[in-house]
Amino acid sequence: MIVSSALMIWKGLIVITGSESPIVVVLSGSMEPAFHRGDLLFLTNFHDDPIRAGEIVVFKVEGRDIPIVHRVIKIHEKENGTIKFLTKGDNNEVDDRGLYKEGQNWLEKKDVVGRARGFLPYVGMVTIIMNDYPKFKYALLAVMGAYVLLKRES
Repeated sequence: MIVSSALMIWKGLIVITGSESPIVVVLSGSMEPAFHRGDLLFLTNFHDDPIRAGEIVVFKVEGRDIPIVHRVIKIHEKENGTIKFLTKGDNNEVDDRGLYKEGQNWLEKKDVVGRARGFLPYVGMVTIIMNDYPKFKYALLAVMGAYVLLKRES
């Protein structure tokens, strides 16, 4: 029941926000001081909204599994209305061209997972701890499983 409710809430958020991943955790310090490692970001991805310089986007690059949270620093708009853009982490020295797939110098709207609309500081640290320390994850799952098995309904 709990799992199906969580899945329905997640799918509902996907529909409401227009983003394939409406909530993400910041995994690195590349966006400090705007966002810190462990911050939980809330995303939207409405296709009618134009992407502008200064906006913080979450994007996926071909060949990488984990989305990246960085700021749009340059926009290249063609006469036919297509937009390409360049990103950079606030705490990084250089732009993200080295992160894009080989031969790619700009991102396109199809690469965007969402745009940051809000955040909760450090709430995602639980996710980071579980990924960094798998034994902690298994211990937490064991405790939760034992609780469910041993708890009696009144």
